[in-house]
Amino acid sequence: MIDQDDAINYKTLLESTKAIPWKINWATKAFEYIGPQIEELLGWKQDSWKTAQDWIDRIHIDEREQTANYCIDLCQKGVDHEADYRALTADGDYVWVRDVVHAIREGGETTYLVGFMFDISERKKLEDELRAANRKLEALSYQDGLTGVANRRLYDQTLEKEWNRAHRNGTSLSLVVIDIDHFKDYNDQCGHLQGDQCLIQVANVLRDIACRSSDFFARYGGEEFVLLLPETGRDAARDIAERCRRAVVDEAIPHPASSAGNVVTISLGVASVMPAEGMEPSQIFEIADRMLYQAKRNGRNRIACSWPQSVSSSIA
Repeated sequence: MIDQDDAINYKTLLESTKAIPWKINWATKAFEYIGPQIEELLGWKQDSWKTAQDWIDRIHIDEREQTANYCIDLCQKGVDHEADYRALTADGDYVWVRDVVHAIREGGETTYLVGFMFDISERKKLEDELRAANRKLEALSYQDGLTGVANRRLYDQTLEKEWNRAHRNGTSLSLVVIDIDHFKDYNDQCGHLQGDQCLIQVANVLRDIACRSSDFFARYGGEEFVLLLPETGRDAARDIAERCRRAVVDEAIPHPASSAGNVVTISLGVASVMPAEGMEPSQIFEIADRMLYQAKRNGRNRIACSWPQSVSSSIA
């Protein structure tokens, strides 16, 4: 049995730690004790913690019901547990805390709750910073390092998603595959650093064409780009491809080694399909890619489309 001196020493030890001890009578739901450290952490006086309702009322509204129900249920069952939540301070601010709860049982019934409240705001801050850093890393993993547009990885995921959506809704999906004409010759003539600048400039021009929130533009690899157009039929897709072609020509990037003109130009292959059972998402790229090579065979600075038979367009 603990004598009076031991009890005083024990109470002094509890009240000298950063962990805030507390005790609730389960039958009356009244606080029998809460450490004086609570005032330093939350600003509330010790004697303001009268019942469990005071505890509930000082939980952030977004976590109040879930936290209270979770703790009450486990306390009734006599299950020890932990709960993290934002606690209201006396001046109206919030602090992240963790309650570690132990249920004391007698005769199979919960009689008292004892526990400790910890300030975990610094830990939560570090967790938030880590999550933000992870989100940034994830975003970077979907971004082309040179041009800043979406990369092949994100294109593959977006194609899968839009293909399934189009199949489900019975709508058209169009894809434009774009390649810079004679880009190897451009690099050989102007150097790779200038080639990188050319890629960035062309990417910026093409990105501006994808103006709808559902349009998706990405660098596929090398000097090749893709423009995915959900809920877009063949005529609209061809019009958008022509806007892309004209926009690059109008940018007037000098290309002294091109046989398609004295400025940088692009060739484009367009495919428009309505996904059906048995078709694979990769098929739309295969069709558009074949059209791209047809445009190149026909002289470059052109569009080739896949309906109803291959149709080429060239405007100098």
